[in-house]
Amino acid sequence: MFYRDGTNQRALRSRVAGRMAPFASLPSMASVLTPQAQDFPRWYQDVVAKAELAENGPVRGTQIIRPWGTAIWERMQAEVDARIKIAGAQNVNLPLFIPESYLNREAEHVEGFSPELAVVTHAGGKQLDEPVVVRPTSETLFGESMSKWIQSYRDLPMLLNQWCNVVRWEMRTRLFLRSSEFLWQEGHTAHATQTDAAAYARQILRDVYREFMVDVLAMPIVAGLKTPGERFPGAIDTMTCEGMMADGKALQMGTSHELGQNFAKAFDIQFLDATGQRENVWTTSWGASTRMVGGLIMCHGDDNGLRLPPRLAPTQVVVLAIKEEAADKAHEIAGNLRAAGVRVGVDDRTDVAFGRRAVAWELKGVPVRVEIGPRDLAAGNAMLVRRIAGTKEQISLESIEKAVAEALVADQQALYDAALAHRESSTTEVSTLEEASEAAQTGWARVPWDAIGVAGEATLAQTAVTVRCLVRADGSVPDSITESDLVAYVGRSY
Repeated sequence: MFYRDGTNQRALRSRVAGRMAPFASLPSMASVLTPQAQDFPRWYQDVVAKAELAENGPVRGTQIIRPWGTAIWERMQAEVDARIKIAGAQNVNLPLFIPESYLNREAEHVEGFSPELAVVTHAGGKQLDEPVVVRPTSETLFGESMSKWIQSYRDLPMLLNQWCNVVRWEMRTRLFLRSSEFLWQEGHTAHATQTDAAAYARQILRDVYREFMVDVLAMPIVAGLKTPGERFPGAIDTMTCEGMMADGKALQMGTSHELGQNFAKAFDIQFLDATGQRENVWTTSWGASTRMVGGLIMCHGDDNGLRLPPRLAPTQVVVLAIKEEAADKAHEIAGNLRAAGVRVGVDDRTDVAFGRRAVAWELKGVPVRVEIGPRDLAAGNAMLVRRIAGTKEQISLESIEKAVAEALVADQQALYDAALAHRESSTTEVSTLEEASEAAQTGWARVPWDAIGVAGEATLAQTAVTVRCLVRADGSVPDSITESDLVAYVGRSY
């Protein structure tokens, strides 16, 4: 609803104004969103709709991601993709359809995904000789391809990633969090040794996912090892990044898996080592999806809508012209900010009530608004409105660039600090299974894994409480579930 350059903007205002219709009859924030404290799930749905992030698609469980939601996802994608490339992986694109026989070659994989599979039996007006599956994930496709591409140890490690859509026929769906079709990246790698594979899976968890989530999403993340019951089907180890939402529940934000040699044996992925011996490779897979958008909403959002971290926000600053007379100055201010490296937009739709426009940008979570009208222009001032700090401050036109730069840095940190304080205050140190179950009703519990074990994990599951991950006492990721003195994070989850 804004344009990044200064050309033909006024001529387009009337067309753009029509898109603001949902806000035309909204006199105050109180009438826009259900308060979090009153009904958190309803609040979440309200934010997704009113901030124009996404809506339900025509087929049950599918979603249409609208421009603002897509812009947020594109920023996530760019940041994660850059880190993946630094880790040495290359992007590829594999088919959407998988022969059913491929999945049958990996029994554990089929067992894990068969309830969620979408299967195509007819195409081109005829029944297919072999049904094809719409990919739920692509281990089997990568396995088949790697078996052809890898010949010797000189081809290893092979580090691949793809950005794509996948389909898992979920029974209970919620936009961004759990949909039948969603967008994600999935990395797949092959290594000469288990040690190399394990190290790379942990590198992705640490340097790609955790770093992005902490530094860009401003989300304090607990990175740990999944229990055997929570592992990805076919994996020998699964590691996870867990975030706490505003209601105290956990959200799995990204996972990295050691697959051992399961897929290598199923798809005959072998290589000749330096001595001429034929060996099976060791593989990994790892992924993060549009579920991160849902996590962003539920971690940082408030009763006024989204609050976007400045490092992530597609538009970090929007300059609002209150009246027509201030439009040219608004574009000038935006040009100066853009030249300083700020992602900025202009809202000069002065034929739309200013209050409605302010509400719209508040809902969308743009970190900073610079508001300017004829009186401000005459006085040489503008109003700086900070979404995260919740403040308004009159500043001189000459100080805008400096003030904006300082606000973006401070508010990125403030958002992280607030989320960390919430997580710490909502996490309870306990020593027994019973205490962990009680604490998990309102937040997370940290409890010795020895006090839970596999039997206790099953008991917790009866009340929809799960072991989110295992960490060492110092918070680091264990190398193995067999290590002593591990700590379990326990809570309810999405």
